[in-house]
Amino acid sequence: MASSAASAAILSSNPTLFSPKLSSPSLSFSPSVPKSFVGLRKPSISARPHSFSSNRASHSRRSFVVKASSSEVPLVGNKAPDFEAEAVFDQEFINVKLSDYIGKKYVILFFYPLDFTFVCPTEITAFSDRHAEFEALNTEILGVSVDSVFSHLAWVQTDRKSGGLGDLKYPLISDVTKSISKSYGVLIPDQGIALRGLFIIDKEGIIQHSTINNLAIGRSVDETKRTLQALQYVQENPDEVCPAGWKPGEKSMKPDPKLSKEYFAAV
Repeated sequence: MASSAASAAILSSNPTLFSPKLSSPSLSFSPSVPKSFVGLRKPSISARPHSFSSNRASHSRRSFVVKASSSEVPLVGNKAPDFEAEAVFDQEFINVKLSDYIGKKYVILFFYPLDFTFVCPTEITAFSDRHAEFEALNTEILGVSVDSVFSHLAWVQTDRKSGGLGDLKYPLISDVTKSISKSYGVLIPDQGIALRGLFIIDKEGIIQHSTINNLAIGRSVDETKRTLQALQYVQENPDEVCPAGWKPGEKSMKPDPKLSKEYFAAV
């Protein structure tokens, strides 16, 4: 599979390959889905809500960016937790380090529960089929689950019509230690799998957007792309903000009591 030059350049910048290219489709993997994987996370009796700081960074009228300061969870506005892990890309075992993208690309980092399940392949293949659109926005996509690279490889080598993924245009990361899922606050401890968390990380390594769906609810590639485009627009135009449903080419808004009336008058 031919990958993009930008993706290949970043992925090959770390020369550590954990295995030579595996071309044989002889690997088979048929994990049993745990009984607890019923599509919804059940609330824990002992669960306590996270306590978030109410302090907000001061900002001028022309700067509408809020930076968080909490180190407890990866809140939007905080630096994304770095990680280094094995992944499968182009049917090879490679090493992926999040910080390798800093200063170069935006990153869509999404978590899914398990390989060889049901909703997951629809999301993973949808992002792959539209990878070129994100590449045009200087953005890389990274998928993560708690499965091993061997499971990832077997799934990639399984045809889509049989519930597999086929070749993907971005890496699938192995989080067998569950440390990445935990650091991003999406791990379900009693099940050992991740919720459907998705994070948009800018070129400075700051989390600018996050969504977390329960297990039975798939995510929208269209909405992810729209949110990314809105983020890039306000970063390029720091004196403007994007109203609900904004898309490229549509009218933005000035975050000012008087100037905002120009937007409302136009709509």
